[in-house]
Formats: sequence, C-alpha cells, structure tokens
Amino acid sequence: MDIEFIITIFLIGFIGSYISGMLGVGGSIINFPMLLFIPTVLGVANFSSHEVSGITAIQVFFATIGGVWAYRKGGYLNKTLIAYMGTSILIGSFIGGFGSTHMTEGGINVVYGILALLAVLMMFVPKKGIDDIPLDEVVFNKWIAAFLALIVGIGAGIVGAGGAFLLVPIMLTVLKIPTRMTIASSLAITFISSIGSAAGKIMTGQVEYFPALIMVAASLIASPLGAHSGKKMNTKVLQMILALLILVTSVKIWLNIL
Repeated sequence: MDIEFIITIFLIGFIGSYISGMLGVGGSIINFPMLLFIPTVLGVANFSSHEVSGITAIQVFFATIGGVWAYRKGGYLNKTLIAYMGTSILIGSFIGGFGSTHMTEGGINVVYGILALLAVLMMFVPKKGIDDIPLDEVVFNKWIAAFLALIVGIGAGIVGAGGAFLLVPIMLTVLKIPTRMTIASSLAITFISSIGSAAGKIMTGQVEYFPALIMVAASLIASPLGAHSGKKMNTKVLQMILALLILVTSVKIWLNIL
C-alpha cells in the first residue's frame, strides 16, 4: 500500500466522520459512495460493494463513539429513546449484516439507494415547532420507535451502515424529537446498531482491515470535532445540510444503478 492510498482513505474517513459528529449520522451516507468511486477514479484502489460495506461498518462503530462522547453532557441523550430504538436496531442490523452475503453487489447498491431515497423524502417534510419542545418534556410512541428501528437496522446492516441517515429523518418527522436531541441520541443508537452490522461483516469475512484501520484513525479525530461544530449551528441549517447531503448521495447512487 502506498502513501497515496493511505492519504485518500484517511481523507474520506475524516470527511465522513466530521459530518457524522455534526449531523448525528454514522458517516456511511457519504463514506459508502466515496469509497466506492474515489479510490477507483484516482487509481489507488478498487473496492467492491461488499468490501466497502465492511469497511464502513467498522468506521461507523468508532465514529459514533466519538460523537456520543462529545454530546454526553447537556441532556441531549434521551435514554428511553436510545434503549428502545437501540435494542431493535441491533437485532435488525445483525440480521442484515449476516444476510448480505447472499446478495449481489447490485442488490446491495439498490438497497442503499432505496434507503437514501426514503430518507430524502422524509427530510423535506415540514418539522414546525419540534425545537420549541423542552428536552425534559419530550414524549414519543415507544413501540412505533422500536418497530421502525428494527426495519432500519435490517436495511442498514445490509449496506454496512449504522442507519442514522434514516433514523434522523424518522426521529424528526415521525417521532417529533427536537433536532439536537435527535442528533445526540441518533449517534448513540447508531453506535449500538454498528455493533450488529460490524459483527456480521467480520463473521462473514467482508472486512478489509488495513483501510478500515485508516478510517478508524480518521474517525477518532474528526467525529468529536464535527459534534463540537454541530452544537454551535442553527438547527434549521443542520436539517438543511443533512437533507441536501442525503439528496446528492441518493442521486449519485441511483445514477450508478441505472
């Protein structure tokens, strides 16, 4: 492996993890397409979809640890929400991660594209008044939260994602959770989810460990920096950035599929 390879993978991991901490996502929403296309274009590597999903599963695990640590104070972490959605998404992500070995690369890309498209649609639904709710007065339907997290976990496990790019729109649009609580709690739930998806990828031999370690190093640096930035940004700006990010990624994936 040469220095160009190391720098390319590190920068991809850094960008994805910074966004992870800032927006409450695991980073796979950007890392998956970047790892799939950029190393090939630059001629430093040529990863398959299975390899990319394995690498991102490991990266998400460490990126979310850094983000949760940065949000540990301030009352942003909703423990009930994390417990219900975290348990369900862990089960789903393990099923998805293990079952992905029976899918073609085209099938993995289609699943990823469908998940991203659903997330785009939800992010553009109006979310009036959710940030006016005091953090200690937030209520939600626990069983709807658990069911949706299970479905997200299965899909996310297939593509090696933590599922936050779908969790965040669900928490904002369906469960009506305030933006900053959504971001912080989503990172914690995604960390739990990544345990299942990473375990499934490792057990089925889908992880390329050297690039994964480079991504981990980038994650541990960039994710807390992104979380620090996210705390200072206007919540409407955070929602818009996430919506545009998911939209661009969805378009890119579907253009590749079609």
